[in-house]
This record gives sequence, structure tokens and C-alpha cells, in this order.
Amino acid sequence: MTTALFPAEFVFPGHPDKLADAVADALVQAATSLHHRALAGVEVAVHCNRVHVTGRIACPGAESIDVPALVRDVYRSAGYDESWQPAPESLFVDPSLCLGPFEEGEDAFRKVSDDQAICVGYASPWEATNHLPVEHWLVGRLARRLHALRHQSPHLQLGPDGKVVVTLAERHQGGSPSFHVDSFSCSLQQRADADAIGLHRAVRIAAAEELAACAAEFPVLSPQLPDSLTVNGAGAFEVGGPEGDNGLSGKKLVVDAYGPRVPIGGGAWSGKDFFKADRAGGLHARRLAKAIVRLGIAREATVHLGWFPGDRNARVLRATGEAGQLLDVAAFARAFDLSLTRSGNAYAERDLVELARWGHFSSPAHAWERVERL
Repeated sequence: MTTALFPAEFVFPGHPDKLADAVADALVQAATSLHHRALAGVEVAVHCNRVHVTGRIACPGAESIDVPALVRDVYRSAGYDESWQPAPESLFVDPSLCLGPFEEGEDAFRKVSDDQAICVGYASPWEATNHLPVEHWLVGRLARRLHALRHQSPHLQLGPDGKVVVTLAERHQGGSPSFHVDSFSCSLQQRADADAIGLHRAVRIAAAEELAACAAEFPVLSPQLPDSLTVNGAGAFEVGGPEGDNGLSGKKLVVDAYGPRVPIGGGAWSGKDFFKADRAGGLHARRLAKAIVRLGIAREATVHLGWFPGDRNARVLRATGEAGQLLDVAAFARAFDLSLTRSGNAYAERDLVELARWGHFSSPAHAWERVERL
């Protein structure tokens, strides 16, 4: 029998990095709602009550985007108010954005890559985990459940910020895998004078219930909580969010994608429109990897795509299977539309803020997750 340990983490919408991602994607959404081929390349930094927004948005009507109002909406929906600072109304928003129309002819060239990119897609054998690594799927489920405690148990006086980390043990015996949680830790923002013991009890109950639900969907996962379960192990965690740390868009790439088991490629996704090579390529690579697994070409797949400036379609650089063996999928990949036109026209989501908060592969309902259409 062999055992390997795989860690994974997730963070709450009130985490400063996720606030920055959500602000960046709120601006992408505002731009694409004005024009479906809008150009958006946005980066965000947050600290205390200051929000710095940089980059460029180009489309008809771009000047009408109310950047401060969008920023405040993101903070408000993440849980910040007068009792959990910074309150949206107190924010100092520095919109150092270039907002304006397309340059002459720029609209027509959205189907052509304006940058280089290396993009990685992955699919595991497990349909029950939406073909994600088990530990990444599990920690995302646990994070959502613990995040809900803020509204389900207001007496705990929880704030918007928080994070969860698990270590999953994967065992193989006679070719059959099994999984169990080896360790669990979470840090949940809470008033210093609130019930810390009650929080520990609530976390244990919620984690046990969610783990049992996950095990029912994925029977090779043990429903047992680990002996090592830590809640706010560094002590009271009252000052959090942008008041406790700075945040930058694009810093949680591993959380956005597959967790640390899988390489991440070369660029951030939040803050970029779906004609941008980084975001388009990451989603095309996922779709191709998932199709390889779903069609039985390999049990597990990792796909590397590349873009050179001027490319209209992603280049399939390499595809590997479960044991790292090279897969000959060149002819198969040619059946897929891996163009910027496809991603730009078909993949823009209506709620990019929630996508930025919970990850690009958090639901099989996303357009790029449905592989029945090549």
C-alpha cells in the first residue's frame, strides 16, 4: 500500500486577494455588458480603505462605467459594512484606468492574440468531483459551507474574511484508491470577545456534515474528520480583510484553478476579458483535458496550450496522461474550436464576481465545462 499527501487551500470572498479579483471581474463584466467584444485588462490592489484600479477598458460607452460604485458594490456583497471595516462608503477609490473607445480597427482584431501565453488544463478521472483533484474539490466545498456560517449562526459574530486548508491522504492498495482527510485547519474572522469555543463546535459540526455529504457523492472518500482539526490556530482573528493585509488581483491563481497538484500556466484570469489569451487558453485547455477523459482516451489528462502574438487559435503543445505518458491528440484536438472568437463569444459569464470568488471550475454548468460541444 502506498500513501501520498496532497494539500489544498481556499479563501473566502472577504479575503483581500479575492476582493481584488472580484473588483477586477466586476469591471470586465461591466465592459462586456456594453459591448461583447470589449477589451478589458484590469489589475486591482487593496489595502485598508484604499482601492487602486489600473489598466484599460476599451469599448463604446466605456467612459460611463462608474468604477467607484462597482468597487463599493463588491465590498458590500462580500460582507463589508459599518461593523466590518472598511465600510464601502468609506473607500477611497483611485481609478487609474484608461476608459474610452476602441482605437481605429481595434475591434476587428479581438480575434487575434495581442500577447503570448502558456496555458494549462487538467482533468482527473473523477466525475463526482467535476474532474478536479479530490483535495481541491473538497476544500472548495468545505470553504463554501464554513462561509455560510456567517449568516446561519450570527451569534458567532463572524466577519467576511477566512481561509481553509486541508491535507488529503490518497492511498492505493491493489490498484484501488481511497481518500481521507489527514489534517484540517481554518481561520475565520471573528470578534475578539465572541464565543471562540462555540465557533470551534460549529466548525466541527459543519465540516463533519459537509464531509459526509461529499463522501456520499464520492464513496472512496472517508467521511471521518481528522484528529488534527484546528480553528484559528494563531489566536484571535478579528482584524482581517484589507484592514489586516494588502490584496492584489491575480495572486490566487492556484485557488482559481486546480490547487497545487497541477501547474498553473502563465497568467491571471480575473480582470481579463474572454478574448485575452491567458483566460481563453486556460478555459480551452480545461475543456480539451476534460474531453480526453470523458471520451476514454486517458483516465487523467494535462494539456498545455500556447499562444504567440498574432495567433487566432491556441497551439496544442503537449498532452499527457495519468503516468505522464505523452498522448497523441493532435488530430483529436483539431476537431475543437480553440479560437479566441469562440471563447470571447461563448464564455462571457453573467456573474463574473461570483466566478472570481469561487473559481472557474466550481460548477459543471459553466460554458467551458460542457464538453458536448466541440
